[in-house]
Amino acid sequence: MITKIIKIDDNNIDMKGIETAGEIIKNGGLVAFPTETVYGLGGDALNPDSSRKIYAAKGRPSDNPLIVHIADKKDMEAVAACVTDKARILADRFWPGPLTVILPRSDRVPYETTGGLDTVAIRMPVHKTAAEFIRAAGGFVAAPSANLSGKPSPTSAKYVIQDMNGRIDAIIDGGDSGIGLESTIVDLSGDVPVLLRPGYITIEELKRAIGEVETDRTILDGDCKDRPKAPGMKYRHYAPKGDLTIIEGDSEDVVNLIIRLSNMAKGKKKTGIIATDETYARYDADSVKSIGSRNDEEMIAHRLYTILREFDDENVELIYSESFDSSGIGQAIMNRLLKAAGHKIIRTDNYPSQG
Repeated sequence: MITKIIKIDDNNIDMKGIETAGEIIKNGGLVAFPTETVYGLGGDALNPDSSRKIYAAKGRPSDNPLIVHIADKKDMEAVAACVTDKARILADRFWPGPLTVILPRSDRVPYETTGGLDTVAIRMPVHKTAAEFIRAAGGFVAAPSANLSGKPSPTSAKYVIQDMNGRIDAIIDGGDSGIGLESTIVDLSGDVPVLLRPGYITIEELKRAIGEVETDRTILDGDCKDRPKAPGMKYRHYAPKGDLTIIEGDSEDVVNLIIRLSNMAKGKKKTGIIATDETYARYDADSVKSIGSRNDEEMIAHRLYTILREFDDENVELIYSESFDSSGIGQAIMNRLLKAAGHKIIRTDNYPSQG
């Protein structure tokens, strides 16, 4: 398959290119497209064959639900059997934007799109190109992130091309994603809303909008054995090729242990370190990358997947990362890091001292 690259400027959208991409979706094909979070791999959400093609292109387990992307709020009514008051409040407050809501599915949405579940995940991106593409495609685009299953999500077309060239019909190159982490997912299908995946919109913001919101226990816990209700809950995700370990503890102890571990690996394995602006200069390894300042969590979120991809480009075999606060956007950062590391953590107070 020859994959067509369609270059689009979000500030001056070429509608001819958008219409070409939309026709591919209508004809049952697949198109990767930019959003404000990460790049998505789109197919017709109402066509079961399209959803099957998405799973095949990604190498993704078919019980891992896809998100239905819409471009108009009213279209939520078409794919959800019941739109709750809380769903309307969240849509009015956060849409268009990086929030996915889970509701009971309507009969229009095939089980191939929902991963066999009777619920459907719905999102309305704020990205201009994404919105125009969704409308051109018929209004309902099922899309996970546009990467091979398990790899870090792509935040630029470069990495979409790396993973999907020859596997899908077209890629819309819309430049870099602004946020860099997938959308927040909240399950509204039960009596009490449940946060299933943290993101740019924090649980604190959700609570201010609709009151009580529980947090799924698996977000920062590696022992999930339940069937996933949302993307990224069950399987190892966002993972680089190298063996990633997160170091937790007092900040000074974390730096010292990473230095010690990276020194032990010298000459044995190509080693990378995820540092911050505050600690970058203290490390000496094959590849040391600052993810940003601890005072700027939005930049840390924006940089995370790019850094993991860069380590892959450099064939880094062993990666050590500092840990981050697990509140606010930090909860989303730690969730993705833990998934990428397969929940491999070393706590400084549990690590044997030297000598």
